[in-house]
Amino acid sequence: MERKIRVLIAKPGLDGHDRGAKVIARALRDAGMEVIYTGLRQTPEQIVSAAIQEDVDVIGLSILSGAHNHLFPRVVELLKQSGAEDVLVFGGGVIPEEDIPFLKSKGIAEVFGPGTPTSKTIEFIRANLKRPLN
Repeated sequence: MERKIRVLIAKPGLDGHDRGAKVIARALRDAGMEVIYTGLRQTPEQIVSAAIQEDVDVIGLSILSGAHNHLFPRVVELLKQSGAEDVLVFGGGVIPEEDIPFLKSKGIAEVFGPGTPTSKTIEFIRANLKRPLN
């Protein structure tokens, strides 16, 4: 029997708006995944610590503040330093198209903008997991 995919949804930085993060967390849960939501204003260190403690397969980062080019790569860097580079990391929120290639070059697997159907995120996670489910 396969175990459930474990996902951590996090809001890095000083961003105080979390509606999108809650929508995606609920959609992933409804799709049969185990979801942990960290809440607002998390540092990359707090996010990685929680991901390791919860033994997650995936981290979803949601941001609207514009600090994505600093905060997202820092999460990936800390995962690598912790020996957890097998955690899939994706981002979402208001991120300019021109920033997406940079984020992907830094290890963010995919970026989902406003209005992306939650089904696309669910499909992406299932198709790109780095850890086996058995």
